[in-house]
Amino acid sequence: MWKGRFAEEQSDLLKRFSESVSFDARLYRHDIQGSIAYAAALERAGILTADERAAIAAGLREIEAEITAGSFAFRTDLEDVHMNIEAELTRRIGKPGAKLHTGRSRNDQVAVDIRLYLRDAVTGLRGRLRDLQAALIDLAGRHEDVVIPGYTHLQRAQPVYFAHHLLAYVEMFARDDARLADAARRMNVLPLGSGAIAGSTIPIDREFLARELGFDGVTQNSMDAVSDRDFACEILAALAICGMHLSRLSEDVILWASAEFGFIELSDRHTTGSSLMPQKKNPDIAELTRGKTGRLYGNLVALLTVLKGLPMTYNRDMQEDKEPVFDSLDTIDLTLALYAEMMAAARVNPVRAAEAVRDPLLLATDLADYLVRAGVPFREAHEVVGKLVGEAARTGVPLNELPLASYRAASPAFGNDVVAQVFDIPTALAARKAVGAPSAVNVRARLDHWRQALA
Repeated sequence: MWKGRFAEEQSDLLKRFSESVSFDARLYRHDIQGSIAYAAALERAGILTADERAAIAAGLREIEAEITAGSFAFRTDLEDVHMNIEAELTRRIGKPGAKLHTGRSRNDQVAVDIRLYLRDAVTGLRGRLRDLQAALIDLAGRHEDVVIPGYTHLQRAQPVYFAHHLLAYVEMFARDDARLADAARRMNVLPLGSGAIAGSTIPIDREFLARELGFDGVTQNSMDAVSDRDFACEILAALAICGMHLSRLSEDVILWASAEFGFIELSDRHTTGSSLMPQKKNPDIAELTRGKTGRLYGNLVALLTVLKGLPMTYNRDMQEDKEPVFDSLDTIDLTLALYAEMMAAARVNPVRAAEAVRDPLLLATDLADYLVRAGVPFREAHEVVGKLVGEAARTGVPLNELPLASYRAASPAFGNDVVAQVFDIPTALAARKAVGAPSAVNVRARLDHWRQALA
């Protein structure tokens, strides 16, 4: 493609070092999509005849079918997916194929290809997120009445419905979906027609190209258009945050599935055993998800590092944008699909959950609220209940079984009804009526909301 300038063949080592077709071949559909639209723009500009444009489109579709079928042989000496397709097209149809690159650079060609690819990939990932949300909602809905301890600092804190806990992750994944949608909207601007750096003297109708390729508009600065990879950084950032959410869910799943907690059991299909210990049933999907989050972070940092020192406009360093992007997309895609399947098959153990929420200390804050409603300032109520908790710990008597005299000695604001009023889980949860709190009414309403939203 540049043989006119050079008198010597490239070093074989350079060819190995610089080729990208080994990983950018996956852009073939989008490269062909962009080229067919570009051929139509060249016809409008008077560079191609109608017959030449038709020959190009037919040749490209033929090549696309062969690549899809696995019968197309990519050549590393042609560097990348773009030159492999163009060279083969020219070999097949001759002169019209050699006209296709008129006014176009690989700089704006790859910029449009990666946007087209990511646009489709984001659509697929948003569907994966909805599938996982649906699996969580289904699991929550099947166990709407199960109550578990909520934790802070991994210490039992207050009772919550299991469904409320799962719905927290549904909210997180909704934000992930919104971030991907927002990044995709900002990305959906056409760079094609910007040339290598300064456009072209060929009168390419870029608005026509944008309509043909489904973009919302065209870029307004040719230098920015070919050097911009902000959209890739944004998507990697969104995927890294999504990975963080998956990792947090994984940590909960790992704890819940342990013998110490026993709140859920994962299916045999989604667990592994031990090569030594025959009793083991390991939550490897959750553990691997937690580990893969690190590579999602690494891919984001890798691309940011590649871009941070680049002058305008395109630099070959930017070839390094694809592998981190592809790896993160593949990682999240498989993880979301597998996680949805695993959570759909998980079983909740309501007996173990009920045993855990029998701990009366979960309602210590409710005991303080009882005093507040009786007119005791909260800080004073907090201290009173803290002393009662201390007494329960010293005597080995559960908080809800301390004698009434202990309560009355701690504060005269305690009435005879204190135990009956405070230490009842359904009553305590029903009182949590504020928006976002885990009353049964709120949880049921939020489940209904998400069912409708995902439908």
